[in-house]
Amino acid sequence: MNSNEKRKVLILTNSDSGLYDFRKELLQRLVSVGYEVIISVPEGKYRERIEKLGCKVVPARLERRGMNPVRDLKLLNSYVRQMKEIRPNIVLTYTVKPNIYGGIACRLSGIPYLVNITGLGTALEHPGRLKNLLLWLYRRSLSKASAVFFQNVYNKEFMESYRCGGKRNILLPGSGVNLSDHPYREYPEETEGIRILSVMRVMKDKGIEELLACVPEIKKNYPSVHFAIAGAYEEESRQHYEPLINNLQEQGILRYYGYREDLSEIMANSHIIVHPSHHEGMSNVLLEAAACGRPVVACDIRGCIETFLPGTSGESCKKMDVESLQNAIENILKRSVEERREMGCRGRSHVEENFDREQVITIYCNEMRRITDELV
Repeated sequence: MNSNEKRKVLILTNSDSGLYDFRKELLQRLVSVGYEVIISVPEGKYRERIEKLGCKVVPARLERRGMNPVRDLKLLNSYVRQMKEIRPNIVLTYTVKPNIYGGIACRLSGIPYLVNITGLGTALEHPGRLKNLLLWLYRRSLSKASAVFFQNVYNKEFMESYRCGGKRNILLPGSGVNLSDHPYREYPEETEGIRILSVMRVMKDKGIEELLACVPEIKKNYPSVHFAIAGAYEEESRQHYEPLINNLQEQGILRYYGYREDLSEIMANSHIIVHPSHHEGMSNVLLEAAACGRPVVACDIRGCIETFLPGTSGESCKKMDVESLQNAIENILKRSVEERREMGCRGRSHVEENFDREQVITIYCNEMRRITDELV
């Protein structure tokens, strides 16, 4: 490589909003240290924001859901073509299809690559043919990766047990949280009641069924509590959950915000954040809730339980258990205002000590430097 040429990093992902929201600081760092950064991602609303960071965006024809062999083969071929045209020194992949087909494309192209397993996803959490197919594909895509990053111990051990891993398997503290963009926010007054917020994609695996089942009971026991949900519907299950949510809205039990970009403000105006997800890599919702100083309720699963201190900065519940979720929420409601405020402060301290995004960026950059220096 000519010493005057910029080193190129190609990033493959399925969502420009997810990349910007959780990896904006990494993109800024890579640009600042001299990398030419190219992003391959489906067209979205965040392209202009990403380009303002100094990155180039190229379109990817990728469908997030479903396994259509013809379309997935086209995706693989498109990644191979992009690598021939761009000639990156290193490739960084996020999310399932970029991890799998991007990883295979890198193997075919002889380009070093780093893979991020940000969560196992629904298919790998449930037995069946799709799980077996995905594991088969992962074994082929990850085996030559220079490094595979995992966000929690369970995900790492699960993949390793199926012989899915790279030359190095590295544990990250999730995506981390930008402590400047998500500062501590003073706990709101409770004179008009206690506002409980859930931020989630409205789908079964995020715990929407358990949440909707316990909300009316809690409202009955605590009339001054106000529930809200922020997040988009998953289209394949929208027809099931939308009538249920609309019914609770009409009764005045629940408020549905839909997808919102001002989540920080909505979260700051809430008193408790509830996240009953069935599986996570490392929950960004819980990290951001703790960063702004709010007590949380979440399932006692890997990817959630690390983000808070049960009984100290939040309450844990059993996965897929309505009664356990209700009890956890009511355990916080039984506390005094000062105790809830103190729980939030302790949550803030926990993420400051363990989940600063700068820690994550440093690990990424050290790995990329190690690999690209070996190529000189």
